[in-house]
Amino acid sequence: MAARPWVWCASATIAVALLLIYGVPSASAQRKKEMVLSEKVSQLMEWTNKRPVIRMNGDKFRRLVKAPPRNYSVIVMFTALQLHRQCVVCKQADEEFQILANSWRYSSAFTNRIFFAMVDFDEGSDVFQMLNMNSAPTFINFPAKGKPKRGDTYELQVRGFSAEQIARWIADRTDVTIRVIRPPNYAGPLMLGLLLAVIGGLVYLRRSNMEFLFNKTGWAFAALCFVLAMTSGQMWNHIRGPPYAHKNPHTGHVNYIHGSSQAQFVAETHIVLLFNGGVTLGMVLLCEAATSDMDIGKRKIMCVAGIGLVVLFFSWLLSIFRSKYHGYPYSFLLV
Repeated sequence: MAARPWVWCASATIAVALLLIYGVPSASAQRKKEMVLSEKVSQLMEWTNKRPVIRMNGDKFRRLVKAPPRNYSVIVMFTALQLHRQCVVCKQADEEFQILANSWRYSSAFTNRIFFAMVDFDEGSDVFQMLNMNSAPTFINFPAKGKPKRGDTYELQVRGFSAEQIARWIADRTDVTIRVIRPPNYAGPLMLGLLLAVIGGLVYLRRSNMEFLFNKTGWAFAALCFVLAMTSGQMWNHIRGPPYAHKNPHTGHVNYIHGSSQAQFVAETHIVLLFNGGVTLGMVLLCEAATSDMDIGKRKIMCVAGIGLVVLFFSWLLSIFRSKYHGYPYSFLLV
């Protein structure tokens, strides 16, 4: 019985020794970890000061983004900018990404909590293979702790690639708020000034006869153009900044109509604008055929043409609606 305290003391000593050796990191290991982290942050800060978006290949990506230790988040754009890739959307998304990164780099709130990087397929195809990625552009947030979750992949097809939308997504994932500052664009003011100059010139030339200002047809046409532009989704494009179209990287097939009711392409709004215009033109012809004083033959032609335009373009509009709202049961002429 007397030997038991000695056995207990020996066991406790061995347990403490094993805990110190294997369970608690040594001071030298901790210092080494801090030195590695400091070197990584210093390297990223140096590159960011030269260029807000850091270009990475496979080695840089594995060392600075994937490998621990890391106390910073990295927003990575996976893209394909080489000319032979023919990725128009990649170039548009890159411009917005550069605007966002520059806004963060030159803001007063800039810190080393978050960095922006880019991996081009032709410079880091091994990274694409490692992440099982087969489309571009793609934005992924690699958080400071842990692996990326589902929400860390940006929903490009839903939100679009405007800098403002990406900034909102970054704020949700990292709690870092970025105020997007765009470079001045003088094209809009110049076009507005040119338009006002043309209108002013026309008014001056017609100053002796201002009856054209009371032309109901002219004002109706202008109002109709505005209505068609708004109902086709142009304002949504201005806010969300969606891509013009989508090209399948495997088949090369270009989609002009988005398959979801939550998003759209710019080309899709142009198509809808054209179809709405066709329906409107058909209705105008029908009204003119009913109220015009022309001979009966011309009125019949206008009536037939109006009915044909309404039927054809309305059928196309309904088919687009069915392709976006899956399960919609109704159709007209076209399936």
